[in-house]
Amino acid sequence: MILCANPAAQFTSHQAEIEAAVLKVMRSNRYILGAEVEALESEFATYIGTRFAVGVANGTDALELALRTLGVGPGDEVITVSHTAVATVAAIEAAGATAVLTDVDPVFFTLDPLQLSQLLTKRTKAVIAVHLYGQAADLDAIGAFCAAHGLFLIEDGSQAHGATWNGKRVGAIGHIGCFSCYPTKNLGAIGDAGLVTTNDAELMKKVRMLREYGWQSRYISDVAGRNSRLDELQAAILRVKLRHLDESNAKRRAIAIRYNSEITTEAVTSPRFRAVSDSVFHLYVLQTTDRLALMNHLEQQDVQTGIHYPMPIHLQPAYKTRIRTATDMSVTERVAGEVLSLPMYPELSAVDVTRVIEAVNSFKGAAI
Repeated sequence: MILCANPAAQFTSHQAEIEAAVLKVMRSNRYILGAEVEALESEFATYIGTRFAVGVANGTDALELALRTLGVGPGDEVITVSHTAVATVAAIEAAGATAVLTDVDPVFFTLDPLQLSQLLTKRTKAVIAVHLYGQAADLDAIGAFCAAHGLFLIEDGSQAHGATWNGKRVGAIGHIGCFSCYPTKNLGAIGDAGLVTTNDAELMKKVRMLREYGWQSRYISDVAGRNSRLDELQAAILRVKLRHLDESNAKRRAIAIRYNSEITTEAVTSPRFRAVSDSVFHLYVLQTTDRLALMNHLEQQDVQTGIHYPMPIHLQPAYKTRIRTATDMSVTERVAGEVLSLPMYPELSAVDVTRVIEAVNSFKGAAI
């Protein structure tokens, strides 16, 4: 079976480096928020192009702490998309704020900036731009709207480590950038981990305090914080993988180029990409009106697929009766029934890429 995602393959490809890094930590007698975390924070900030990065426990915490750092909480509204991982909305609610959801644009499936004005209220405090599938949202339009209305712009780069917008890496453009390092991500730990990026020294200081009980001095809470510490093992693993991230992203791009050029069946529509955004192809997502049939067909050809995401957040049982949305959510609701993710990871061999392409091309579903 050709897996849709295969984080174990990345461990194997860097096994000696990772095992050496882990062993070093285990011998160090310092396991949380030590030298490895500090080094990762410095190296990731340099990579993204920000002054600061802060390691936290996971990507959901990164978003929650970013919101709390910006003073977003009870009584405030945060606009984001419905076509995203539920973590984006969970983080807004964990901060005590209210999520308000837009549709996505019909070409790139990222936040539709044309809907922002209809959702704006006196309670709106921030916009979270989700960089979906490895490609940046329209940061020019979203950023202009935020600037015009005095809103904070938070970038959710959890699927876009290394992606760029007009030559600048995502996570360095808004007020704060947030990243998940879940094992399947482009920069993935072997467990949970997250990172927050910013150019603002005061914001960095606040995130650091909030991630550990509001401490500046140990055992003295200057603000009400929580526990979202990054451990040394995950930081050491991420430092190894960060050194290989550009190479890994280049391999993803090469696979995507083959998919785009060699998948020719009219039963699917291939993804499109913004000229000003350099995608890192966290996922390669097709559209098809015969999704279940295509999934079954590919499974019979030993090709595993995924759906990102099968149900919009505004239609999910936990949220559908209490979240305000844009008037028209038709694009989100349509693509949720049509998107299908093909295998995509740097270790996918050329032979397996060919097998995936041939399997998709042999599908005889209805033209989309």
